[in-house]
Amino acid sequence: MLAKLPKDQQNYLKITVDPFYVTTNLPFITCIKHFILIKSFPLTKLPQHDFSHHHQQYILILSSSAHVSTAKYEITPRPFEKIYAFGDSYTDTGNTGSATGPSSFSYVSNLPYGQTFFHHPTNRYSDGRLVIDFVAQSLSLPYLPPYRNATADKSSGVNFAVAGSTAIEHELFVKNNLTRDITPESLETQLSWFTEFLESQGCKDAKATPQKCKAVFDEALIWVGEIGANDYGYTIGSSVSDETIQELAIKRATDFLEILLYKGAKYVVVQGLPPTGCLTMAMYFFREDYRDNIGCVESVNKQSYSHNTIYQAKVEVLRKQFPDALIVYADYWNAYRTVIENAHNYGFNELYKVCCGSSGGKYNYDSSGPCGSPVSTTCANPSEYINWDGVHLTEGMYKVVSDLFLHGAHTTPPFPYLLSIKKKSQ
Repeated sequence: MLAKLPKDQQNYLKITVDPFYVTTNLPFITCIKHFILIKSFPLTKLPQHDFSHHHQQYILILSSSAHVSTAKYEITPRPFEKIYAFGDSYTDTGNTGSATGPSSFSYVSNLPYGQTFFHHPTNRYSDGRLVIDFVAQSLSLPYLPPYRNATADKSSGVNFAVAGSTAIEHELFVKNNLTRDITPESLETQLSWFTEFLESQGCKDAKATPQKCKAVFDEALIWVGEIGANDYGYTIGSSVSDETIQELAIKRATDFLEILLYKGAKYVVVQGLPPTGCLTMAMYFFREDYRDNIGCVESVNKQSYSHNTIYQAKVEVLRKQFPDALIVYADYWNAYRTVIENAHNYGFNELYKVCCGSSGGKYNYDSSGPCGSPVSTTCANPSEYINWDGVHLTEGMYKVVSDLFLHGAHTTPPFPYLLSIKKKSQ
């Protein structure tokens, strides 16, 4: 870009700023971390930026008569200073890897995982970014570091989600001899990690340490990603009934939310389950005549829909129990269905076939040749696919779902409403 600029233009400053301060009504000198006088080009727009780090370098263009200390811009305050996230592999940004995550996806630490955006594996179960990454980006925050990364900067939030995590504690699965492919972490684990983290900040709960917890939660968005799908998946074909799993999983998730609210959480987003019958693995294992009106496995979709209906009712109870908190329900089930019903409008040509898999055929899926294995292949255009590896989604799909959430189409109350309430409190 610089090579194309005329050499006889006005001076400009190369500066490093926090992304929050790209627009500001404060004297701009207050936003500058450091600056270097270099040569020049004409007044123009700031380049687009990537919020994957706290601070980015930008080019500030000033006319020859401008003075840094008096230049003023319109400010758009960053709505939240941090995000704390929970959930399973749909939200995990690196708490597991090939050796520690679900054994069915033992190549997550290798390419092609991560190829689309990061261009290297990040232990995300996708070709690129997840919903939580797009949420962070939309709020001008850095991508959340995983809790298990001991050296990461966690001043802007932490991700406690674990791939393979269940809502129900691990002991139930051990008791029923259901541990072959199960990550031992559950919501109970994530809560213990979060509690430990809060105590390091001096926060025990809203009653015992009100000021410390207020400092933690007033500027924090709590994002509880989808949780519970693994509970059902791990018990398929076992003596544990779906009804038992539904009752226990919803209770554990509701109890988890209640504890977060008691600790002082004020702004909470809770995701429901997606239509799990539309995931390639389900379609691969269930007979073709078990399909619903959008081509997915009917019984599995009904299961996740029923789960969500009960879960939403529990969330409504919590809203009444904690009237000072704002709890948004993100309807993953209907957001996903909206995309399937309007796939071409969103740029998707493959609704059920995986981008990264093996065996070719209708689904390009074979559990014995998972994504990343020597026998697997990867499609040329992941953005045209909804399914990435049979269970997890492509960055393209996560981006569309996140847009539906963030713009309020499938959130109750709408996510923009949460932002407006937060803005009024500033």
